[in-house]
Amino acid sequence: MNRIMQPKYEIIIYWSEQDQSFIAEVPELAGCMADGKTYQSALKNVEQIISEWIETAQITGRPVPEPKGRLKYA
Repeated sequence: MNRIMQPKYEIIIYWSEQDQSFIAEVPELAGCMADGKTYQSALKNVEQIISEWIETAQITGRPVPEPKGRLKYA
């Protein structure tokens, strides 16, 4: 049975002047990011991308990192 996983990864959302949209990045999942014209749409989009990232990793046999929660930056 394939369970739908609720994302528990840290998501960083910021405004990109260059893209004229909000960018949502998931630092723990390499290359996992999405955009949206609003903060809420960027968040919704990246939640879908997280699910797809995890599904693709499982299909291809890549490890899926356990969520660590809030990351610390220097």
